[in-house]
Amino acid sequence: MEIPLSSFQSRVQKIKRKIFSSDIDLYSFVCPSAYDTAWLAIIPDSRNPSHPMFKNYLDWLLNNQKPEGFWGECDTFGQPTIESLPATLASMVALKKWNTGKLLVEKGRSFIRGNADKLLNEVKDDYPRWFFIVLPAMVELADTMGLDVDFPEASRDKMLYIFSCRRKFLNNNGHGVEGGIRCYPPLLANLEALPPSYVSEEDIGRNLSSDGSLFQSPSATAKAFMAFGKKECLTYLQSLAQRCPNGVPQEYPVDEELIKLCMVNHLQRLGLGEYFKREIDILLTQLYRNYNMEQNSRVKKEPNLSAAQLHKNSLAFHLLRTHGHKVSPLSFCWFLRHDEIRAQVEKDYEHFSSALLHVFRASNLMFCGEHELEEAKTFSKRLIEKIIYTENGHRPQMEHELNLPWFVRLDHLDHRTWIEDKDANALWKGKASYNRISYHYNDELLHLATQNFEFKQSLYKNELKELKRWAEDCGISNMGFGREKTTYCYFAVAAATSSWLPHDSYVRMLVTKSAVIITVADDFFDMMGSISELEILSDAVGRWDSRGLSGHSKVIFDALDNLVSEVTSKYLQQEETTDISHNLKDLWHETFLSWLIEAQWSRNRHTPSIDCYLKTGMISIATHNIVLPASCFLKPSLPTKKLRPIQYDPITELLMVTSRLLNDVESYKKEKEDGKFNSVLVNLIENPEHDIEDSIAFVREIIEKKRKEFLEHVLIDGLCDLPKPCKQLHLSCLKVFNMFFNSRNIYDSNTELVEDINKAIYLPLSKTKKRPSLHPPPKKSDTTAKFQFGLSFKQHNSRMSFTAHQVATSTLRNGFCMTFIAPKIGLGFI
Repeated sequence: MEIPLSSFQSRVQKIKRKIFSSDIDLYSFVCPSAYDTAWLAIIPDSRNPSHPMFKNYLDWLLNNQKPEGFWGECDTFGQPTIESLPATLASMVALKKWNTGKLLVEKGRSFIRGNADKLLNEVKDDYPRWFFIVLPAMVELADTMGLDVDFPEASRDKMLYIFSCRRKFLNNNGHGVEGGIRCYPPLLANLEALPPSYVSEEDIGRNLSSDGSLFQSPSATAKAFMAFGKKECLTYLQSLAQRCPNGVPQEYPVDEELIKLCMVNHLQRLGLGEYFKREIDILLTQLYRNYNMEQNSRVKKEPNLSAAQLHKNSLAFHLLRTHGHKVSPLSFCWFLRHDEIRAQVEKDYEHFSSALLHVFRASNLMFCGEHELEEAKTFSKRLIEKIIYTENGHRPQMEHELNLPWFVRLDHLDHRTWIEDKDANALWKGKASYNRISYHYNDELLHLATQNFEFKQSLYKNELKELKRWAEDCGISNMGFGREKTTYCYFAVAAATSSWLPHDSYVRMLVTKSAVIITVADDFFDMMGSISELEILSDAVGRWDSRGLSGHSKVIFDALDNLVSEVTSKYLQQEETTDISHNLKDLWHETFLSWLIEAQWSRNRHTPSIDCYLKTGMISIATHNIVLPASCFLKPSLPTKKLRPIQYDPITELLMVTSRLLNDVESYKKEKEDGKFNSVLVNLIENPEHDIEDSIAFVREIIEKKRKEFLEHVLIDGLCDLPKPCKQLHLSCLKVFNMFFNSRNIYDSNTELVEDINKAIYLPLSKTKKRPSLHPPPKKSDTTAKFQFGLSFKQHNSRMSFTAHQVATSTLRNGFCMTFIAPKIGLGFI
């Protein structure tokens, strides 16, 4: 059942009041970290050591165990990720410390016993560095507390491997340096998980930030306070507790501007940006002022390395540039100029994975001469490929970005991908997991985005039915030759304009009808009509008179005549006194003449010069016939003087030329067989010393240059005097052509786009909110071997299980067996 538009708008207003209110607490957008909350819950009160210093965090643990028995990170399906293992162990330790939540501890034990092997298998050998450090430490801490935590026998080899890697890593990085490059994030950021021999009070003192934290890590700072009693650490922890009473964020303080940028990005990628346009514009304008001041002062300061900062800089560049603000690539590419920082990013690419993805996205918005963005694109792409392929990681977002370039993607399908992606609400990579948008807000936004997507599907379905009837009524779909592309054309325009074109727009229908007529008429000139028929039809379009036409020529002319009459009448209703029929007829006549010229070249075996070919070819691709008449129905609309033939704006010319060249690169084989010319073949004739690959590369180079020029005209205010919606339609049209001719000509295929069309218009969103169910906890049995973490060897029917003590002592030689530091101020650690 369709949701009434008024009800939908009411929900939009409700969410606006929640997330754009002036008194909104931005920390409410960031999910608490169970792991860090547990560490603050462990801290004893200095005046009453038998009670926790932060009882509210202990209460949080008591109230936030998942029904399956785990604490911590879960995906948008509500299922645990690998981060849940150390978070659950730390939470169980906190409850055990204060002798509370016994049933919760038991549920946590059951969860680990039943699911540890499954979770470790999901990651396989691609465990992040922090996991090698943190998980063994939490296992040993649970062991020290007397928690009888059973890991399944099947996970024995994996756990031995993790413990062994921890030992090797700490041995090789005893000073936080590897290959002459300092580790990032610094190992002291994981202080709570480091052996006592690894750190001294002097190390802590040297690395405390001005706010009293250890690398803005609540868990590490909690350990530093308990171990060394630093007053600065206590001040930081108390400030955190006052600011975030309902759970501890993974990092504190959090950059509030980054939260705002992530929210804007999330709204837009969900397909909701059009409903929050005013709020987004206000927010980005303010951020632009702040950002300019920040960037102006950057050159005077020694830059600091931060994954969150790089994430923020690249995301800000992307959002600000797409909203018309002038921003320099150096605002986020600066790190490439610093050898040490660049080397750190390369070395610890996994930690920078989220930031690198945003660097790559930002590099798509490249103008001519922006060599920094070229370098950033190459750099980030290489490391992302390493994350995906070398590390055997399953990274759907990264794979999507690399396999489907931004210029090829259509908004509506992108929105679907984002809605269905379990990691879509990830903000940025933290020390041990992703910081995420609060599930409270994310659930509401996802629900709204789902409704919006389904409403558009319903709209698109009805409009496509109407267009199919139109194609049949005017005879276009029954020509008996060429390509019938009503569905393809409508899908392309609807999906490409989904994020900005209003629901009730006539533009979708007009663009589709124009594209369908262009396809049929172009095919008639290419393969069906005789030169005499083509000359008569072109002359009839010039006179705008169907006398003398018959057969296919008359069907084409009548369909075109009806369309021009329809557009003229509709525009008169809008503007009352302006008749644009002459402009439209002149545009179409120019295009028919270009088709005639190309047909004469082909039939007469005439080879035009490359300049002559492009002058005609940019007209014959007919993108101007698609975007200019339709732009008259946008708000604000295209001025009628822009409808004149030949006198095209630079942005329109760039669209025409680039679209023609994109078509040529993927169609030259077929056109060569048909005796036709295109830019690839003409260039090859003019340069006989080149082979076909050289010619293709030459044309691709022109495409890349023109595309960058085009993008600059679209995005930067002042370079083009066309209204912004008109520029957006130009961009949408070029993205469609990039999609049709990305790596092959899929416009000519009858099957290539079927799946995408179904996803865009017919198939419902995936509403399954659960992955395959978790393994049920196995029943304990004396005849079943267990991988049990306890304090001693245990026998089960002559089969020996393995304990944490065994693993630790067998893998952590050389002084790395974990024994926690007793606090110097006498608080008692556990």
